Amino acid sequence: MNQKKQLIKNTVIIAIGKLSTQIISYLLLPLYTSKLSPSEYGTYDLICTLSLFLCPVITLLMEESMFRFLIDAVNKNEEKRIISQTIIYTLFGTIVFIPLAIIILNLTGYEGTLIFAFIMFVVSNIFIGLSNALARGLSKIKLYSLSNFILGIGTIILNIIFILGLKAGAEGLLWANTIANITTAVVIFSMLKLWDYFGKYNKKTMKEMIRYSVPLVPNSISWNIINMSDRIILTQIIGSAANGIYAMASKFPNIISVIYGYFYTAWKESAARITKEENKSAHYNSIYHDMKRLLFAVTICLIAVMPFAFPILINEAYEEAYIYIPIIMIATYYSNLSSYFGGIFSAYKDTKIMGTTTIGAALINLVIDLLLVKTIGIYAACISTLVADLIIYYYRKNKLRKYIRLKELRFTGPLIILAIICFCYYTKFMKFIPTPLYWILNIISLVIAILYSMANNYNLVKALTNRFKNKKVNK
Repeated sequence: MNQKKQLIKNTVIIAIGKLSTQIISYLLLPLYTSKLSPSEYGTYDLICTLSLFLCPVITLLMEESMFRFLIDAVNKNEEKRIISQTIIYTLFGTIVFIPLAIIILNLTGYEGTLIFAFIMFVVSNIFIGLSNALARGLSKIKLYSLSNFILGIGTIILNIIFILGLKAGAEGLLWANTIANITTAVVIFSMLKLWDYFGKYNKKTMKEMIRYSVPLVPNSISWNIINMSDRIILTQIIGSAANGIYAMASKFPNIISVIYGYFYTAWKESAARITKEENKSAHYNSIYHDMKRLLFAVTICLIAVMPFAFPILINEAYEEAYIYIPIIMIATYYSNLSSYFGGIFSAYKDTKIMGTTTIGAALINLVIDLLLVKTIGIYAACISTLVADLIIYYYRKNKLRKYIRLKELRFTGPLIILAIICFCYYTKFMKFIPTPLYWILNIISLVIAILYSMANNYNLVKALTNRFKNKKVNK
């Protein structure tokens, strides 16, 4: 099976495990927005963002190094040596983190129960990250998909219990995610028989793996700084309610990242294997074009459907979030495109460029936030994120020429379509547009988005359909 077909197969398997539960989680947004105030949701969102920032620092992203090195492993002894170093370092980092977190959080005035919940939440994220990387590294894609299905269902059930049953608020959401993470990680470790991979410390392998993973840390941290600086500045200067509005506005653009995430999880493995092929340039270009068309289709369809979905899913207390969604969606589109380039850099084990690009963008994001937040409020976070993502996209694309030259598709048509859809979206705020005309325009906008997306992705949809039909006939 060639790499493109394998990539599609793995992407579909991963999507099956995640999609159904993630759809349910979005359907539960009315529950979250009705039971949690913008201030409470803003607090929860800030803690989640802090956790995403801390995990790479604690583990040095050794789980990513393990995944990449396992792809090249030729026997079980090599696998054992690689996995052992990851376990050793991850345990060491976690043991160091816990007392430091207790001391620092006590000094900042946090209460004991929240400190314990926060620490356990971070540790649970480390565990689930390690179990997922292990399943992918050992090419157990179906198990990885099962892991995400278990995690999704568990999180949804526990969220309902903690929010509706126990009325535990933001802290309840933390515990729901923590219990789901740890339970899922234990199940996956057991199914993989993790104890079979325990081994001794190997200085040479440890150094090689750390050399690969360390440049990924500033990359990951900088992405998190881009997200975290927005949230911290909004919380500190405007208030936690403003962060709650921004967090809810980011929920829908995150659908783009969720869908792209199915592809990217499979892509990191395929990108590494393609480097060994003679026609790698044609492979990288073909996948890039398909991925870019599909990602753009998801973006414009989501913007076009928001006028209809937002009033149904979101409580009136969060109504302001509506105005920021398209800006964040466009930023997310470019963020995911740049991560495609990141997959190629990782495949060539050139991880330094990923760190330097995101550090620069994070600093620019922070400066724009600080300069504009008092003047334009939440818009500052949206604009700074868009600018940062554009910088990363174009800079990485330029640096990628060292390995591969990616040919670009014409963008005039897509740009016109995007402009039409955004115009219809914002007619909500044009006083001279009557309400019936607003709905008519947005129905037309949605039809245009769907038809354009289907036409632009016709070959990809046809290939997937034919593949499904052939598999059904063969059975």
